[in-house]
Amino acid sequence: METLLSLPICGILITIVCYMAGLFIRKKISSPLTSPMITSNALIILIVVFSPLTLEQYLAGGNIITMFIGPVTVILALHIYRQRTLLRKNIIPVLGGCIAGSSASLFSIWALCRLFNLEQIITASILPKSVTTAIAIELSLKGGGFAGLAVSGVIITGVTCSAFAPFFIRIFKLKDPVAAGVAIGSSGHAIGTAAAIELGEVEGAMSGLSMSLMGIVTSVIYLFLF
Repeated sequence: METLLSLPICGILITIVCYMAGLFIRKKISSPLTSPMITSNALIILIVVFSPLTLEQYLAGGNIITMFIGPVTVILALHIYRQRTLLRKNIIPVLGGCIAGSSASLFSIWALCRLFNLEQIITASILPKSVTTAIAIELSLKGGGFAGLAVSGVIITGVTCSAFAPFFIRIFKLKDPVAAGVAIGSSGHAIGTAAAIELGEVEGAMSGLSMSLMGIVTSVIYLFLF
């Protein structure tokens, strides 16, 4: 059993099965809290905590899945290319939305950190929460923060966005797919973009573009602050 659990295929299968279970739960219970990203992660944590499977054994296969984050993110460019005509017509609103989203994200986190009197190292770590993991790690390190804390902030932000963004879009009756895509991409990066793709190809394309622009805009503002 120990040898079997140590095989990389074990972690890969557990991840796939848990995500499929998350999709099944979402179909049965339609709620922001039943997002597959939330339920599948919760199931994986329960398995690691309450089964003989250790975190190291799971990561032997889990890290293989993580390797595909980069290629999958690049594939998002295909959605952007298909919507290039619409993009050219809306480049100013998209860019303006990303600047507004980045400024709102950075200022709100900075203000809350000051309100609760958090240390500068924590502030530097969680400020870049609305960009992709690779950019957030580099920015947090340049600001003197913790890479691990930065990753946690990015994951929590993305999962929260993917769970609640479609809900808020319905509540506020946001019918413009471009605006919906920019809103999701500028707040939930790659994980949010996955949810945007489920809403439609235009939403997915605009979210993917906004995610890229957010990385640039946030980097400029962050490096100016630090």
